[in-house]
Amino acid sequence: MNTFIFTCGDINGIGPELIIKSLNKLHNLPDKRFVVLIPHNVFELTAGIVKPEFNFTVTNNQKDLDKNDIIIYDLGKAKQVLGSVSKEAGKIAYSAIKTSFNLLRNKSADAVITAPISKTAMHKYGIKFPGHTEIYSDWCGVKDFVMMFLSAEMNAALLTIHEPIKNIPKLIKQKLLQRTIVTIKNTFQSDLAVKDIKLAVLGLNPHAGESGHIGYEEEKIIKPAIEKFSYCEGPFVPDAFFANKLYKKYDCVLGMYHDQVLIPFKMLNFSSGVNYTAGLPIVRTSPDHGTAFDIAGKGIADESSMLQAFRYADIIVNNRKRIND
Repeated sequence: MNTFIFTCGDINGIGPELIIKSLNKLHNLPDKRFVVLIPHNVFELTAGIVKPEFNFTVTNNQKDLDKNDIIIYDLGKAKQVLGSVSKEAGKIAYSAIKTSFNLLRNKSADAVITAPISKTAMHKYGIKFPGHTEIYSDWCGVKDFVMMFLSAEMNAALLTIHEPIKNIPKLIKQKLLQRTIVTIKNTFQSDLAVKDIKLAVLGLNPHAGESGHIGYEEEKIIKPAIEKFSYCEGPFVPDAFFANKLYKKYDCVLGMYHDQVLIPFKMLNFSSGVNYTAGLPIVRTSPDHGTAFDIAGKGIADESSMLQAFRYADIIVNNRKRIND
């Protein structure tokens, strides 16, 4: 029996709706248990928009997690104002993340699927982390973590994550590149059961620096960093790389900064892409979209990416267990 956590994310967004819609399709799966971390009153309000088609047990006691295949773990009463940013929503989102980590650390669950959060709401509550990736990595005490994006069309990873563009060049270092490359390879071997990977590395500058005429990072940092890895190729000119669909030839594409990878990835996979935090002892996946405040409460949110996040979590959990058996 594998246990999967769903965190509610920002309760004023589409997270609670996505969870109920997803569980309506997942609840009959054998040997699976689901724990939803959410205020009970928010779950009930959401159930008025999307009717649950499954039996569940409501509790706020960790000892009751085996009472049903679907547990609504009550985080306490909260005020929901759909489509708005609030300190209270940030507090609940953080509480869900913290509770999920405690359950994972105590071996009470095997993986967590996180619904989207509002970083603004989290900041209003006083949480300064840029996002889920940095929170879980900090709590796990892991420095060599990688934000990855998984899909049938393309897998991608980031060298830098939530950083202002002006800071990117000074953050690109040979040691960081090499550690990131090793983490990506280890992740594909242990979590995705791909023994021999091909990794494409993108350049930073237009035309990948054009032999140093438009920037030095490719010649002085990126090329020397990747040449020791036989499974790496690059640095590629980013626009031509995606225009010619070269990503189809590689198991993963490593980009230098957030939008360099996320723009093409979301164009290919907006309703099916998955965000995965690689390099951690815990398994955490997430749909690759935001809180969608503009459609919150309308019952029209698409759960496809949330379902894919569960499927990848299931794959990764089973692959890790096979290695450890």
